[in-house]
Order: sequence, then structure tokens, then C-alpha cells
Amino acid sequence: MHTLHALAGCPGRTRRTGLIGALLCHAFILLPQAASALPVFARQTGQNCVACHAGGQFPELTNYGRMFKLTGYTIGKRTLPLALMGVGTYANLASTTDAANGTPKETYAKNNSPMVSSGSLFIAGKITDTTGAFVQITYDNYASQSADGEWHGHSSADNMDFRYADHFVRAGQDLIFGVSLNNNPSVSDPWNTAPAWMQYVPPGSPGSYSFVDANAPYPATASDGGVAGLTAYLLWNKSIYGEIGFYRTADQLLSFMTAGTPDEEKTHLQGNNNPYWRLAYTHEWGPSNIMVGTSGMVAHVFDGSTTPSDSNAYQRIETIGFDTQYQYLLDPHTVTAQLAYMKLTVDDSVNGEGGAGIDKPDVLRGRLSYVYQARYGAGLGYFNQTDTKDPTQDTRGLTYELFWTPVQYVRIGAQYTVYDKYGGASKNYDGFGRNASDNNTLFLYVWGAY
Repeated sequence: MHTLHALAGCPGRTRRTGLIGALLCHAFILLPQAASALPVFARQTGQNCVACHAGGQFPELTNYGRMFKLTGYTIGKRTLPLALMGVGTYANLASTTDAANGTPKETYAKNNSPMVSSGSLFIAGKITDTTGAFVQITYDNYASQSADGEWHGHSSADNMDFRYADHFVRAGQDLIFGVSLNNNPSVSDPWNTAPAWMQYVPPGSPGSYSFVDANAPYPATASDGGVAGLTAYLLWNKSIYGEIGFYRTADQLLSFMTAGTPDEEKTHLQGNNNPYWRLAYTHEWGPSNIMVGTSGMVAHVFDGSTTPSDSNAYQRIETIGFDTQYQYLLDPHTVTAQLAYMKLTVDDSVNGEGGAGIDKPDVLRGRLSYVYQARYGAGLGYFNQTDTKDPTQDTRGLTYELFWTPVQYVRIGAQYTVYDKYGGASKNYDGFGRNASDNNTLFLYVWGAY
């Protein structure tokens, strides 16, 4: 889930003109056709995007948006529970010279080529006064490529979150309690410093997108999406948040949570003893809100050496992380600062016995963003991955971003990701003369929801 950036030579005027025209065409296609045609949660609550999303920039939540999520997506009235999302993208890699990995065409497919990369169908919203759901099914237009060079699209289950929640208010006491059945540890989290939500712009699949910000290092739980878990959570007095639960392989009755994913690509967990936990403190004063938290998971993950039925073919993977977020929301200004750190420990020995195979990569991610009038925005991101056992995994860089929201539910953005370290080095990291800066990438996107 991670990667790089920069420009090696400016494209000619003709290429720039064609690119801008293509992206504007994507934007027009994605524009809502009427002011009343709102995405499902906005229709349900009757609120503008800025009520739930900081500066109107989905999916980053405001305090109201977090309350909406924690109360089970039940605020408002039941309505048509459908929404669509589409993404048009373009990537320009600094250098496509790669002696170690085949021809540029094979390694960096779709470089300098605008494309409609993916789309999602959402089935979401209020079911009863205490139950709601968020279901995302995603179609990847470039999921695979055959030997003849043809691309093939594929759809599959993405994030899923089914909730029961209730809200108890008494004199001096305010308690939200809920239960979440979901397929991605931390997807239930209400803050965007959670591993499931910190990466927010959907990337493309082809090789030229290998180094965009979405594919640069991000904090991750011991088991990413494609599993099934039940967690219980509470928010006490709008200040203390806690969540705990257990995950397992998404099979049998829960197999719908990985629908469309080939079995060899699914995450197989050993048994049900794969706990996830989260604890956070949050405080709001005036236009400001701050959160300081920690989270972790222990998962026993199939290593692919034999078959999932072999009880000896599982790694014990443990993660522990710390994160914080600050928001300032006062029209026309929105400021968000995020910082997240995750340490991962993998025991490759049989069933976690013995001391061999211990691996400890750390990932630090930070982001600062500013939005004016819920329309014009800029961001700066930082990532740093270090691995004490395997320094060739060390990666470090920055992402600069500008974005514009011309109308609700459409965002047009440009990211430029630069690497000063990749593969453990700044120069000749692959032994064939490729430098970290060769991975610098300009990434343009048009992202719309309807």
C-alpha cells in the first residue's frame, strides 16, 4: 500500500492540452446531474458535505461525521441506500528506465495515459433506528493483464461495516455503545489516522502507479482487509473511545465479505483468536478538536507454504500503533494535522515458536492539509519506513498536493510524490543504476461521487 514521485522533463504543450481535456471530460461525466441528487448519507441526513467531512473533503470526518458513524449510520431518515463513485487518473513517472525488471512497457504500463481506473457501488445507510450499514463493492478497470497485453476488469467486495448502536444520555453522562461486523480491522474507526482510512485517494493498478502516494508506505494492521470480525465499541462523554474485537477468515456464512477475490489472494487466519483493539482520547473546544490514540492487533496469518489446513503454516504478526489528529473547523478555513506510527513484528517460525524470523519494520506517516471555502485545498504528506532486519525495505519521501472542489462530490487534484530513499538507498538502490528520485511521480485525479 505504498510508493514514490517527480518529473523528468516537462511534457509538450500538446500532451498537456490532451491531458487537461481528458481529465475535464472525466469531471463532466462525474458531475451530479441535479442539486437534489445527493450521495446516500447526505440524502439521509439532509446535510451538506461539509457537515460530515472536513472542508467537504471526503472521506475525512468532522465531529458530526464521527457521531453519525458511531451511532450506526442511523441519523436521519431511511432513503434510497445507493451511491456511486468513479475515479479518473493520470500518472507520470520520472524515469521508466529499469534494467532489472524488463522493458518499460511491461514494468510501467499506462505511464502518461489518462484512464478511468476504478469505480465503486455503495449500499449504505439507516436500516432501523439502531442498525445501519456501509458496504462498498469496487470495480478495478485494470485488475489484471493477459499475455497478449489486454487489460481485464474485475469487481470484488471492498470495505464492509454493519452496525448496531445505541445512544444513552443522562445528567452528566453521555454514552454511545455499538457492535460492528466488518471485513477490515480499523475500518470501523471514526478517525482518518486509522490504517483503513489514512490513504484516501483511490490509486490505479498498472505499473506506472507503483510509486504514487497511495502506494507509498502507510501504517497497516496485522491483517488488512478481506477477513471477518466482530468488534464492540463505546464513546463515553464524547471523550474516551474504546473498541475491542476478534477476526477470522471470511469463509462459510461470512464469505460474502470477500466476494470476487480469488482464494489464493484471500487472507487466511488461524481460528478466531486474532484480537484487535483501539483506545483514544478526544476533546473538542471551540472550532478545534484533538485526538490522541493507540491501537494494535495480533493475527495468525497463513504464510502460503502449504495449505490453510496445515496448522504449522501460520505466522504470528503483531502490530502496535500510536496516532494523533488535530482539526480546526471555522468557515471558511479548515486545517487538519495527522500523525500515525505503526510497529510490525512478524514471527516466521512455525506457529510462533522459537525466535527465528523476527522482522520489525516501522512506518511513520504525517499529513498537514488546509482547505479554503470547502473548495480550494493543499496538503503535505511525509512517510518513512524503516526495517531493522532488512534495510532494503527502508523508504522515505514527501507528497505535495493541490486540490479543487468545483461542485459538491467532485474533487480534482494533483499529487507529486518525491523519494529521497527507496530500497534502502538514495542512489543505485537496485544495483542496476536506478535512483530513488527515478520513482518520483506526478499523479492527477478526478474523483466524484453521485
